[in-house]
Amino acid sequence: MNNIPNRKAICDVLLKQAETDKDIVVLCSDSRGSASMAPFFEAFPEQSVETGIAEQNLVSISAGMAKCGMKAFCFSPASFLSTRSYEQAKVDAAYSNTNVTLVGISGGISYGELGMSHHSAQDIAAMAAIPNMRVYLPSDRFQTACLIKALLSDEKPSYVRVGRNPVADIYQENCPFAMDEATVIPDADPSAAVPSSAMDWNSLPEGLVTIAACGEMVHPAVMAGQLLKEKGIHTVILDMYCVKPLDVNAVLAAAAKSSLIVTAEEHAPFGGLGSMICQTVVQHCPKKVIPLALPDTPVITGKSQAVFDHYGLNAQGIAKTVSDSLA
Repeated sequence: MNNIPNRKAICDVLLKQAETDKDIVVLCSDSRGSASMAPFFEAFPEQSVETGIAEQNLVSISAGMAKCGMKAFCFSPASFLSTRSYEQAKVDAAYSNTNVTLVGISGGISYGELGMSHHSAQDIAAMAAIPNMRVYLPSDRFQTACLIKALLSDEKPSYVRVGRNPVADIYQENCPFAMDEATVIPDADPSAAVPSSAMDWNSLPEGLVTIAACGEMVHPAVMAGQLLKEKGIHTVILDMYCVKPLDVNAVLAAAAKSSLIVTAEEHAPFGGLGSMICQTVVQHCPKKVIPLALPDTPVITGKSQAVFDHYGLNAQGIAKTVSDSLA
């Protein structure tokens, strides 16, 4: 079982790249430990900024440094970064088109027992609603590393949400990755995964089930696909790490082959991945879509997996939703 959280994968990439790229700067809001960025602060103190518990200042300072030519990565708990500094994200980062990567750490329900005040179940909807802001939820440490390397090579604002705990590996070192393209996992077989533009959609059988997921929900979606395969139900898993821009071509190509589409996300039921896919499918390729998400109420308190299990956001729950819908 992997014991490296995605936040550490981000630190590892930035540590390596900062050896030769002195434009990289990391900013934290009294969160370098939670963000796994303490090693970066120790190795590159002149490329590190601590703002204290001041999320609004964190984003504004990041945007200012980006305007001076720096590649700014700012880290703060997703629950605070996506709410307390929302105006700064909208105006200073996105409207001003600055090279700022906002990294929401401990996203979703990672903080578990701390409850709704520390959960970020609305951040996808909030950040995706900002013009010029991209939204990414990588699914494992290998994909996270690929994403951060790609973000280092462009100059556009983005929001990246990662969880607090390690997540099971889906891919390997040679992770299939293309920027802003969904990763397609045919028949729930990660070894056959490819970026959507490389997928031979004609090779998929008609009437299959598409399971589209993002972030920590991708692994249970793959596991659900494997459970369904044992029952003779074919699936294609869409790893939608790029929630915005949404890979519309992949969604529609999968929908054209599908009798049912199920989405899974660690987010409220409104404005997230499920809403986006429903909107896309109903406009272009009407099919039945069942969105699975956290409920529209403060969720129960407990460790992440216990919460996921309670709401059916696990392999068994996703597979049951599919089986019941096809019955």
